[in-house]
Formats: sequence, C-alpha cells, structure tokens
Amino acid sequence: MQDETIRAALDRHWQASAVGDANAEHEIYDEDAVCDYPQSGERIVGRANLQALRSHHPGKPSGFHIHRILGQGDLWVTEYTIDYQGRSACTVSIMEFRDGKAVHETQYFADPFEAPAWRHQWVQRMK
Repeated sequence: MQDETIRAALDRHWQASAVGDANAEHEIYDEDAVCDYPQSGERIVGRANLQALRSHHPGKPSGFHIHRILGQGDLWVTEYTIDYQGRSACTVSIMEFRDGKAVHETQYFADPFEAPAWRHQWVQRMK
C-alpha cells in the first residue's frame, strides 16, 4: 500500500510542477528535505528553501514529459524531459522517502546531443 501512496504522491508532484502550482508541487517534501544538484555543486536544505528557489526561477519550465517512474519502498526514480526557454533537458530525479515524505532528492540535468553516425548500425532511434 505504501508504494501506491508514494506513486500517487509522485504523480501529483509532477502534475503540479508541470502547471506551476508551487504549493502542491512541494507537498511531497518533508519539512527538512534536502535536494542536491550535483552538476552545480548545490544543496538546498528545507522544503521552504526549495520552494522559494523554484518559485524565483527566472526561466520557469514551459513543459514536462515524464518518461517513467520506477521505485518501491523508500527509493523512487523519475526520468523526464523538462523544457526551459525553448531548450530541453533530460532529467533524472532520485527521491528517498521516510514516513511517506521525500527527505532527499538528487536531480541530474543533461542536454540532449546528436547521435554519432559511426554507431548507427548498432542502435535503434528512440522517440
């Protein structure tokens, strides 16, 4: 049952994030949650700080596309694409839960790139 509850909370979180509902988006987090951005070396401590940071983002996201959500128990991973100012970023969110709330999240952001022609015979193109 806990897995179903967390999955439903994740669905609400990503839907709220996609439409810019900052209050609903941050309901998933524990008051003392920590969010790490390893690529920039930043750590955001506390739900209030995380919500404030995201609410003041000068280039608010214009779109989300969830590719998949996988997890069970206290560890969940979401793979998605997020659009900022006409650019897409491939994103991975790793959330750790305790008592039904996200207590730690790590987010990775990557720019898409063209596949090199030299390996075309061994790969399939993804949509």
